[in-house]
Amino acid sequence: MARYTNKEILKITFPVLVSLLMEQMIGLTDTIYLGHYGDGQTELGASALAGVFYMVIFMLGFGFSVGAQVLIARRNGEGRYREIGPIFMQGTLFLLLLAAVLFTLSQCFARDVFSWMIGTEAVRRAAGDYLEYRVYGFFFSFTALMFRAFYVGTTRTRILTANSVVMVLTNILLNYLLIYGKGGFPEMGIAGAAIASSVAEGVSVLFFAVYTYFRIDWRRYRLFRFRGFEPVQLRQILRVSVWIMLQEGMAFLSWFIFFVCIEHLGAAELAVTNMVRSISSVVFLFVNAFASTASSLVSNLIGSGEADAVMPLCRRMTGLCFCFVVPLAVLLALFPSEALGLYSDNAAQVARGVPSMWVMLSSFVVCVPAFVYQFCVSGTGNTRMTLAIVLAAIVFYVGYTVWLTFGLRADVAVCWTTDHLYYFVTFVLSYLYMRGGRWRMRRI
Repeated sequence: MARYTNKEILKITFPVLVSLLMEQMIGLTDTIYLGHYGDGQTELGASALAGVFYMVIFMLGFGFSVGAQVLIARRNGEGRYREIGPIFMQGTLFLLLLAAVLFTLSQCFARDVFSWMIGTEAVRRAAGDYLEYRVYGFFFSFTALMFRAFYVGTTRTRILTANSVVMVLTNILLNYLLIYGKGGFPEMGIAGAAIASSVAEGVSVLFFAVYTYFRIDWRRYRLFRFRGFEPVQLRQILRVSVWIMLQEGMAFLSWFIFFVCIEHLGAAELAVTNMVRSISSVVFLFVNAFASTASSLVSNLIGSGEADAVMPLCRRMTGLCFCFVVPLAVLLALFPSEALGLYSDNAAQVARGVPSMWVMLSSFVVCVPAFVYQFCVSGTGNTRMTLAIVLAAIVFYVGYTVWLTFGLRADVAVCWTTDHLYYFVTFVLSYLYMRGGRWRMRRI
């Protein structure tokens, strides 16, 4: 009999979902504010390209934290609680060093990359202005990732909700003050949105640290006991994490390529794509929440010797996720103009985005099982297999994207069918691996 009931799964997943929703609100509010600033089209396109570029780098840290989360969940399932703190501390040290390296590289070379890849001068300049300030967020967001890995891995997810609310409220307030120059602050436009997001992430880390110190029995886990650099512990984390880091970085790099290809179709197409992407991200956070929870629960089940409950859990996580995704997708499909209208006052631009939105929403039929099973593969500890699955999907995705945009010069709505192909390949390969059962023999 499965160890986790539907009620228990939802109890663990809901705070993760709310935290993801609140975090998504950062990008959502940035997009809404910038869509009504200046001509809207330039700012939307620039924030899309710079935002995805930021996410490519951010996902390296996220991938590392997922690997650390898998180890924390396994130790939690095994009852080896005192080994969780060293994982957390070494992971935090590594991510701060990684943030410093990525920050330096971004400041030195990001504008050169944009000059090479972005054809429109105004969009290229605005994207550089946004990223110049946004990269300061690496230090804060990477640290927050390790706190999140700790709380999800130990299934103590309730704090994620409160933390995310504080972060989002900070971002909304600072967006209003800095983009438009209110309350005595200078009008900074797109750069103000970047500063607001970075400061909000700093507030998030502070909230996590204070809460953990005063409300969690951190001595039980040996948290906040830094004993210097421990190569053996770090190598253990990296054996799991490095493949997820590559996987997540490559996945978002392919997304960045998608946006660059769309930019070559035109600035209007890029602005439409950013609006649709923002809505897609809201729906996807439900998928992300259930998939992340599935990964942690799979690792806990294997650690506690209940491997037989893993496949039934995967199926139930998929079904539960559909219960949330389908009603939301149907609602958005029925009122696409109203949803897109949040981002732009341009009626023609909104109308142009409706077909793309319908195509995007249809992709979640495949997206839900694809990501649940992919994260379950990660939860088994075989992150090298997850990387192989993602790389296979990326090859099809990028090839199809380039053919549609540069070969056929297809309509932007047709270009969104690339997601269907990516999710289909991911689902087939992930499901076949989990069904095969070789993961039962793996030890981490």
